[in-house]
Amino acid sequence: MNVKKVYRGKTVAEVLELLEQYGSRSYVIAGGTDAIIQLREKHIDPEVMVDISSVKEIQFIRESQDEIVIGGGTNFTSISESPMLQGRVKGLAQAARMVGSPQIRNTATIGGNICNASPAADIVPPLLALEAEVVIEKKGEKRRIPLDTFLMGKGKLDLKPEELVTAICFKRPKDGQGLGFGKLGLRKALAISRIATAIFISIDEKGTCKEIKIASGAVGTRGLREREVETIFTGKVLTEEVIDEGLQQLSHVVGQRLAGRSTADFKATAVKGICRQALLAALASCQA
Repeated sequence: MNVKKVYRGKTVAEVLELLEQYGSRSYVIAGGTDAIIQLREKHIDPEVMVDISSVKEIQFIRESQDEIVIGGGTNFTSISESPMLQGRVKGLAQAARMVGSPQIRNTATIGGNICNASPAADIVPPLLALEAEVVIEKKGEKRRIPLDTFLMGKGKLDLKPEELVTAICFKRPKDGQGLGFGKLGLRKALAISRIATAIFISIDEKGTCKEIKIASGAVGTRGLREREVETIFTGKVLTEEVIDEGLQQLSHVVGQRLAGRSTADFKATAVKGICRQALLAALASCQA
């Protein structure tokens, strides 16, 4: 381990100053639930650690008339218990409740989970289904980009060494819209996702699917939108026949994507049940 200095930032401005000074020699640590393991296993070897766990200005959940914003330093317990993240977006709170143990949820943050860039990150599929955007800051500059483009692959992000993720934003669902989440792990608690699916859906008064966004985790090199499958549902009443057609297409897509891997057949079959679970939860959320 080559860490020579550890700084504990108290403000975003102070952290950005440190990141500009040390650049690629630095590593940001929030909850540390992933970073400590990576240090022990020598997957990362920074000279300087910048601890942002005391930066209160990025620990929040706020809503306006049109948008919900979650600070990058917000832990999963806060997300799972927030009254603002119930009702039509309770799938996001549900995903947060499934992250690790209570101790991990009290420490791990949404920004850290996203920036770990794991294909199995529980919080990513719901955020992708909500078409969330990431707010990124560096000294003197701020940018906001879709999460779908921010995630570039396993361990790969559109994030420069001097930049910090300060918030995640998404539009508030309207009447007739809802988010659902489903997950398959090896056990009920402390389980890394084998498969995770989130669905955001918009239904009209006749029961027709006006819009649907399906996102998967742990079935590719990163969290992914399943756009091929979305087209099957869009513009149709969700009869059992339509649902079965969509699930079969998702199974085919996942099987093709994972071809050659030992888990391909299992995941191609299991994803149908997880997707159905997420779809039913999304439809129920529309009524909230």
